[in-house]
Amino acid sequence: MGQLNLKNIYKNYGIYDVIKGIDLEVHEGEFVVFVGPSGCGKSTLLRMIAGLEDITSGDITIDGERVNNLAPVKRGISMVFQSYALYPHMTVYENIAFPLRVQKMAEPEVRERVEAAANILQLGERLQQKPGMLSGGQRQRVAIGRAIVRKPKIFLFDEPLSNLDAALRGEMRIELTRLHHDLAATMIYVTHDQVEAMTMADRIVVLNAGDIAQVGAPLELYHKPRNLFVAGFIGNPPMNLLKVTCTGADQSGVTVEYDGKSLTVPVEPRDGLVGETLTLGIRPEHTVLGGGELAITIKPTVIERLGINTIAYAALGEGKTFCSLTSGSAPVRVDEDVVIGINAADCHLFDGDGNALERRVELKDFDFEKVLAPEAQG
Repeated sequence: MGQLNLKNIYKNYGIYDVIKGIDLEVHEGEFVVFVGPSGCGKSTLLRMIAGLEDITSGDITIDGERVNNLAPVKRGISMVFQSYALYPHMTVYENIAFPLRVQKMAEPEVRERVEAAANILQLGERLQQKPGMLSGGQRQRVAIGRAIVRKPKIFLFDEPLSNLDAALRGEMRIELTRLHHDLAATMIYVTHDQVEAMTMADRIVVLNAGDIAQVGAPLELYHKPRNLFVAGFIGNPPMNLLKVTCTGADQSGVTVEYDGKSLTVPVEPRDGLVGETLTLGIRPEHTVLGGGELAITIKPTVIERLGINTIAYAALGEGKTFCSLTSGSAPVRVDEDVVIGINAADCHLFDGDGNALERRVELKDFDFEKVLAPEAQG
């Protein structure tokens, strides 16, 4: 088991609201990631689930049991923190076994659980070493092992990879994804890193200033962001956002004008759009070098060559930056004009309140089987 329900959860400090009436259901066996900028409330929400922070109002239930007033040790959860919090004078074995010792568990069962966790985490040969002899990734695995041996209903992770270097973070993402598959456990993971969210999550909860901006599968948030905040947060480099004027709306879509040029975007029309200022969104990786249905001439001020890709940044005025991601060998140079194309089918449109107009994109177009190379499909 391991089903979590949050019902109308509030948290405030005096007059300052940190969490603002959140409702969320996490299903058994799901890997759910809370993501958002610093100060959005994601760690506070996780700590309330763990019982480390009191809630101001609302209900938290785990497997149908209300746990608002239960101590953390009685909630059936295990938490892995940003810091490893290992005992330096204890061996790996004793660090992993520590919560079982607190429960006064019999030694044969302690040994069985510790060895099972060590095998899962590939720590079998490190059990008699002390934390100071381990790498950062190995120490983080010891901290995870200490959570595993308790056999919790729900695992909670609070930015566990933020202290690791970039290469090791990539390795640990794979480790945690494999661990979730092997344990089939419910996991809730907090991060500010959208790459971690996109690569690990079954569902992502995007938080903004204590509210849920959107909940969905990674590809759903990428292809159909509900609002400007999600559109700008999900994706790296972030989505380009251009102010446009609506000149028409019919069954073919919504026609907008940018810099004297028109583009009809295939979104569901609404009444009252004509004459309004809208926001056109286009992801850097969806721009086309040399032109498209709408062509923009930019003069790059910064170019990043990453081998597989080239990223060009150009100023558009009003402090706005336009970003185009093209092939690694793209013939673009600093301070030389280049034509960048935008195709309507790749665009997003947002109204004056920042809410998305529904795109005519079926998410089945991005099903896993369809994005595999033909040879991988057998």
